[in-house]
Amino acid sequence: MARCAAGYERIIAVKRSLKALLVVLTGVALLGSACGDDDDAGSGDTAGSADTKITIGAQDFGESAILAEIYKQGLAAKGYKPTIQKLGGFRDLEIKAFESGTINFAPEYAASLLEFLNNKAGEAGSDIEANLKKLEPRLFGRAKLQALDASEAVDTNAFVVTKATAEKVGLETLSDLATKGKDLKLGGPADCETNPFCIPGLKNTYGLDLAPKFQALETGQVADALDAGSIDVALLFSTDGRIEAKDYVLLEDDKTMLAADNVVPVVTKDLAGDESLVDAVNAISAKLTTDDLIAMNKRFDIDKEDAAVIAKDFLAEADLL
Repeated sequence: MARCAAGYERIIAVKRSLKALLVVLTGVALLGSACGDDDDAGSGDTAGSADTKITIGAQDFGESAILAEIYKQGLAAKGYKPTIQKLGGFRDLEIKAFESGTINFAPEYAASLLEFLNNKAGEAGSDIEANLKKLEPRLFGRAKLQALDASEAVDTNAFVVTKATAEKVGLETLSDLATKGKDLKLGGPADCETNPFCIPGLKNTYGLDLAPKFQALETGQVADALDAGSIDVALLFSTDGRIEAKDYVLLEDDKTMLAADNVVPVVTKDLAGDESLVDAVNAISAKLTTDDLIAMNKRFDIDKEDAAVIAKDFLAEADLL
């Protein structure tokens, strides 16, 4: 009996030791977990899911390629694995790509997209918040799309002439163009004929019909045609770096035909439900300005730098990588 009692006491002692060890290990685990939480809170990073499919649509002009790279690389820095799908140059191809599921993300422009979706009803104005409010229901009606936060960066259509033409004809504003430039030849992308901020806008706001004198060109050919003298007035983007680099005269929109075309990311409903993704995209948009677009477009169009390199530099300078 004594031997059994001694054995029993040893068993009790072992159990007590194991219990004490378990308490110590539990405390260490809890301490490690708390330290890990502190590190995460300090970094401010949100981990994205590599399994989330993100396909960003990029239209065939430099700024769209740069913006697609900016959002792609910015999301990759948060743990996502986005890809870029190159699209044609017109918005209808982008919307069809959304509807077919080919893309689920695209950098867009608030006023122009609104006017595309409302069949050019003339709803877009100079107030970005009002434009977004009108845009939301129309987006949701097309493949259940949603707009995220708009950036401060604005890119509108820009009517430019060479300095020589401006001095010869006496052009400073679009009103001047309407009174003195009726015989001038306008060159721009093919959709200028139906774009409410191009030929229809000039006609409705300024009473100027340049349709008979319009030459449709590929986006990248417009500035070259202006330099060559085959057109007199070029439709470019207001953030085009060539305007300053080539000393073009930007005709003032003195009757405010052009609306608030802020850069705004558009995503599908599924992506909009990912809070970490939305936060990451909005953080990128919050750092984007019109001056940034002008500088980056110059690097792309004039200096012939790669869009991916330009985007990486922007993100690094904005502390988003």
